Amino acid sequence: MAVLNKIRQRSLFLILIIALALFSFVLTDLFRNSDALFGGSQDVVATVNGTDINREQFMNRVEQMQNQLGPNSTSTQAMNRVYDQELRRAIMKSQFDDLGITVEQDQMKALLKESFSTYPEFQNEDGVFDENKLTEFVNNLKSLNGQSAPLGTFQINYSQWLSTEENIALGAKERTYYNMVKAGVNATLGEAEVDYNLENATRDLNFVQVPFTSIADSLVEVTKSDINAYINKHKDKYEVEAMRDISYVEFKEVASKTDEENLQSDLVSLLDNQLVFNETTKNTDTILGFRQTRNVQEFVNSNSDIAYTDRFLTKSQLPTAVADTIYNTPVGGIYGPYKDNGFYKLTKVVEESQLPDSVKVRHILIPHMGAQSAQPDVTRSMVEAKELADSIKTVVTANPSKFPELVTEFSSDQGSVNNGGEYDFHPITQMVKPFSDFEFQNDIGDIGVVQTVFGYHIIEILDQKNRSRAIKIATIAREIEPSEETIDATFTEASKFELALQKEDFNEAAESRDLEVKPVNGIKVLDENIPGLGSQRPIVRWAFDKDTKVGDYKRFSIPSGGYAVVQVVKSTKKGLMDAESASATVLTEIRKEKKAQMILDKITGTTVAEVAKNQNKATNKASAVNMKNPTLSGAGAEPKVVGVAFGLQEGETSKPIIGNKGVYLVEVTKVNEVTPLDNFQAIANRLSTARANAAQTKVYNALKETADIEDNRARFF
Repeated sequence: MAVLNKIRQRSLFLILIIALALFSFVLTDLFRNSDALFGGSQDVVATVNGTDINREQFMNRVEQMQNQLGPNSTSTQAMNRVYDQELRRAIMKSQFDDLGITVEQDQMKALLKESFSTYPEFQNEDGVFDENKLTEFVNNLKSLNGQSAPLGTFQINYSQWLSTEENIALGAKERTYYNMVKAGVNATLGEAEVDYNLENATRDLNFVQVPFTSIADSLVEVTKSDINAYINKHKDKYEVEAMRDISYVEFKEVASKTDEENLQSDLVSLLDNQLVFNETTKNTDTILGFRQTRNVQEFVNSNSDIAYTDRFLTKSQLPTAVADTIYNTPVGGIYGPYKDNGFYKLTKVVEESQLPDSVKVRHILIPHMGAQSAQPDVTRSMVEAKELADSIKTVVTANPSKFPELVTEFSSDQGSVNNGGEYDFHPITQMVKPFSDFEFQNDIGDIGVVQTVFGYHIIEILDQKNRSRAIKIATIAREIEPSEETIDATFTEASKFELALQKEDFNEAAESRDLEVKPVNGIKVLDENIPGLGSQRPIVRWAFDKDTKVGDYKRFSIPSGGYAVVQVVKSTKKGLMDAESASATVLTEIRKEKKAQMILDKITGTTVAEVAKNQNKATNKASAVNMKNPTLSGAGAEPKVVGVAFGLQEGETSKPIIGNKGVYLVEVTKVNEVTPLDNFQAIANRLSTARANAAQTKVYNALKETADIEDNRARFF
């Protein structure tokens, strides 16, 4: 009772303590999420010149983009594509607004007509674009409340249509903008004259080169302060984004030797008949094995990871490593199990025939509605197409000379129409299966009607070459995969290594367990792929998390099956590269500077001959050197050296010049002035065309470089 009284007396104090604790918790979360504290929006993917790119709209476009790119693309690839589009849209919008560039209603109508005039949905009975049909289509889309409708060969909803219109308008604005830019980048006649002089005014030179390689790197001392000074002097070259260096050990889920042996045993067990007790009839049934089965297609499809293929094969089409053995196996014989391309296989030869290795044919293709690649104006039904094909076959059978004119009149195969319907000698794999079966399994002169996904073909076999044995095979294939026991063992191994890192160094722990450590350097915040692991965005996000420190490690699942234990080795902040990271490129430049000074200190003499003798180097000659292509024979590109030479008079010698590959002394032996032109207009036109062609890319890159961009993608991806 006394205790309860004390609690009541101090209830206000307890409430205050609890309130302070809750307030502290809220403050901690606010500081952890600085955007919430300082007003940053959680719904902005990026801000470009003050314009926000909204997260919800951005994510919708990413989803649409990923659908367009197909199943092999990743969300990060789609995101980057959409970001580039949205970035361009925002950057160009500010230019359009400043210049008052718009697309008015009449212009938009003309643009839509230009873009969609060939679509049957927007054409009248005469095949002419009808604006009313376009308006009706858009109104119908709007009424579908987000549902899609067919347009051409794809589906589109109202939101996507608006986005399409927006893109069309954007394209028109960009064309207007870049046409204005191109109109202002024409070269003057004065610029054309300068370009002509740079290319045609030449100098003949004597020169001596004392190469930097004449001094060993070991004789040049470079300190850390030298590197830092160089970096600070050339800040624009050594500005870097935030980066992470990691190391990882991979634990792959790979089938063990025992797994492979068990897989082979399973295949062998399929060869012979099996006795199976039937619970329904209470009798023992005999299940025919692969040797005796009468329906190989059903047997293969019931027991194989790869479906049965009903096709004759030549020797060259069989798996290379076992082609000889399988090809020489008699009908009914079985080869295997054998290993091929990630599978264990059993192959049975079920039929043989004599087939040519190549065939020459001609054909007429009659398409129908719904046939693959059929044009929109094809209205005949499948039955009508078959009737037409049969009637054409009757005509060409009676009079083969009519084949070419019937090809021109009826065939829709544009790849052969201009050649009288002919396809020259080709292998069995070139055509779709029904077409291929007819041309390879019949004789020269045979004519037949064959149906494929493209419609009905009237085929005539013109010639065949090199008949030889071909076989039809039935193959049971089982993918080589790790068993549950192997998968569990891989997980255990990865977990044990991860636990060991609590006490052991990462590299030492890997070495003691005979595991390979793989380093990956220079990972950026929006990277996706980790060399050797493939798409691993979770690893990148973790490496850049504010709570992840150098030395931290974590286990991740990998797409190919298995795990990677990853450690952050180095964290580089955005800004100037540190001396250690920059040393690989900086050392060469600093050494060149120091070697140049060492060479200058040793040079005596004021002529090319004196310096060559003093430095024990050869005197070199260079003829017809020009400023447009400032190279020296035997020395390569040396623009500074050539530039100095063009400032000298004939017979004059330069002072020592520090070039790209060494220190030079140059003597001008002859000045070759240009032959003046009466008119420089042709050169001016060429320069104008080159500038106009380069303007679009260069202008956008310049706008992008000077834009105020806040990129928040790493928050969401």
